[in-house]
Amino acid sequence: MPLTLDQLNSAPADTALQLLDGLYEHSPWIAQAALAQRPFLSLPQLKFILAQVVSSAPREAQLGLIRAHPELAGKAMVSQSLTAESTNEQNKAGLTHCSAEEFARLLQLNADYNAKFGWPFVLAVRGPRGLGLGRAGIIATFERRLHGHPDFELQECLRNIHRIAELRLNDKFGVKPDLGDRVWDWQEQLSQYSEAPDQLTVTYLTDAHRACAAFIAAQMRACGFDSVDIDAVGNVVGRYDAMTTGKTLLTGSHYDTVRNGGKYDGRLGIFVPMACVRDLHRAGRRLPFAIEVVAFAEEEGQRFKATFLGSGALTGDFNPAWLDQLDADGVSMRAAMQQAGLCPDDISSLKRDPESYLGFVEVHIEQGPVLNALNLPLGVVTSINASARYNGEVKGTACHAGTTPMNQRADAACAVAEFMLVCEQRALRDGDSVATVGQLQVPNGSVNVVPGRCQFSLDLRAPSNAQRDAMQADLLSAFATICAQRKVSHSITESMRASAAPSAQHWQSRWENAVTSLGVPVYRMPSGAGHDAMKLHEIMPQAMLFVRGQNAGISHNPLESSTSDDMQLAVEAFTNLLMQLGNLSSVGPDSFGQVD
Repeated sequence: MPLTLDQLNSAPADTALQLLDGLYEHSPWIAQAALAQRPFLSLPQLKFILAQVVSSAPREAQLGLIRAHPELAGKAMVSQSLTAESTNEQNKAGLTHCSAEEFARLLQLNADYNAKFGWPFVLAVRGPRGLGLGRAGIIATFERRLHGHPDFELQECLRNIHRIAELRLNDKFGVKPDLGDRVWDWQEQLSQYSEAPDQLTVTYLTDAHRACAAFIAAQMRACGFDSVDIDAVGNVVGRYDAMTTGKTLLTGSHYDTVRNGGKYDGRLGIFVPMACVRDLHRAGRRLPFAIEVVAFAEEEGQRFKATFLGSGALTGDFNPAWLDQLDADGVSMRAAMQQAGLCPDDISSLKRDPESYLGFVEVHIEQGPVLNALNLPLGVVTSINASARYNGEVKGTACHAGTTPMNQRADAACAVAEFMLVCEQRALRDGDSVATVGQLQVPNGSVNVVPGRCQFSLDLRAPSNAQRDAMQADLLSAFATICAQRKVSHSITESMRASAAPSAQHWQSRWENAVTSLGVPVYRMPSGAGHDAMKLHEIMPQAMLFVRGQNAGISHNPLESSTSDDMQLAVEAFTNLLMQLGNLSSVGPDSFGQVD
């Protein structure tokens, strides 16, 4: 029989420790310390507490935990001396059926990894879906992580150990993240549509993009949406009607990708609410408000020099001049739309009336390392950061690298390099600001010439307009001072500015209540990336929920990943938010307008 929380909470200490035996390889001290914090309110809370015990342990204890894990396809597997849990996991991943070449490669990787780091390579081989990564995937991950920094790799081993423990806990409690599995599977199926056979690339109105729209529309119909349409910019719009005439909750995210991107950026925010609607439909349940899920056709600005086309059309912020833009192949946006069967003349009619909507909520993979490092599955967004971008240039004197003394140079690249370090230090001072020089060029540079010109980009982001502007003023002043001291000329021009989009407080509170209901701590965080929510913010209240990413939260990258367990929690949080709204709306049709 599966274990229950009631059993675990009420059992004597020794019995409770036995019930959790095998979660962490040969390390009962973790469960023992966690059990001191009983009673547990939920399984996600227990998982978090276990992870916190390890995070707060001394480094030697953490190393001991890592070293307690067996090598993959190593001596313990060959001698059949693995624990029952490890045997099951390595078997599911196919490691017990390695070819001679695969086995030899794993043996060499194990030896190289141990020689470099001093501990065994640890990987949750059952993977993000719990079905097993497969030998090729395991070997590829092994090879990639072999090149990591020791400090990072130690933490990555611990994160994988927590994932192993999570899956083992699920087994003990007989828990399956069915809704999370469904969301994970939808994203896997959608990723088959790409413009490139060896990477995920889906740009606006290409064949792959249109295939994605057709797939999403088909899944919406299967979920039980009352109407599903593809609008004049290519958004897929699904509507689940209310029990009575009333307002609508708007939600969704984008389904286009960057080139060679990840499977979850944007798409997670489409499928999470779809899973909620599917459950409502299967239960024959209607809410006092309608749910409109929009899979936005474009957010990334990859094919044409225009971003947020999908969400911008809903706010009335679609510039007709964009229709004449040409892509790299000389195809205009207007022609691409017409080829896709869309009518550009109808775009103006897509603008939503804010009075008809309760607000906009968006679920999104974090696209960063914060939640991953904190062992938290979800984060509540407080604001989408304000940003500003610049193009700068410094002009010095190009001269002979061998004959010009160091104290007589006007080195343009050194001036920019000094400025880059100042940018880093100034952003760090705020704690939650960021400053990035992402492009750096020395035109006509040569190995034996002191740089006479240096061009660079600058990207500034902060949670509020005021904080961004203060950082900007400090950095532009510092840039001028550095150039004056180095006797070089300079110019810097602003190329983009976007205001912060703070979450509507009542909507943020609903997300916080939803996370609390799961038994995990509420973590509030700004979003450094732009999202469709920042466009909808222009006409209605909005708030976002972040979902933890794996692989240190990397995004816009094929390594972008999340687990079906975390997706399950996102669906449960979204369902809780719906229930909060349902209870509130019962007091009258105008209640929502009064709280926000």
